[in-house]
Amino acid sequence: MAPDRPADVDRSTHPSVARVLGVLSGHGISPTIRHLPDAVRTAQAAAEALGVTPAEIANSLVFAAIDSDGEASPLLILTSGGHRVDTERVRRDLGLAAVERADPAFVRARTGFAIGGVAPVGHVEPVRTLIDTALARYEQVWAAAGHSHSVFATTYDELVRITSGTPAEVSAP
Repeated sequence: MAPDRPADVDRSTHPSVARVLGVLSGHGISPTIRHLPDAVRTAQAAAEALGVTPAEIANSLVFAAIDSDGEASPLLILTSGGHRVDTERVRRDLGLAAVERADPAFVRARTGFAIGGVAPVGHVEPVRTLIDTALARYEQVWAAAGHSHSVFATTYDELVRITSGTPAEVSAP
């Protein structure tokens, strides 16, 4: 018998995926989860694997939000995969000194996830979250489930509820 192909691997017991599923369960959610054969580290790759448009991917982007004292805290922006985050707009809207793309070490230390698998929930510390209002256009969107091969189906309203995130326009006007 041939070894399992990656598509056949159920990653639900992977510690990061299990953490996400535990938080979702605590919110009364038993999501449709897909374990994909290849890593989907970009919205385009996830969309191709799922047969949807990139705009239907809730892309989890972590930034370093720099306050007036120069202190950095994590800022998660769940944006439509069809958008690019306008960091100047976000900086101005939040009254920050700067909004910078976080490096992989910062992302892992502050969220507990590797880039490509950052989920909307299940972080190792509280993370301020903005949710792109463009995601509200879609009946269903897909978000990372804690691993670069795993995603789950959700909705805009559910993302707002489970993350306590703030709806925001995050792309350039």
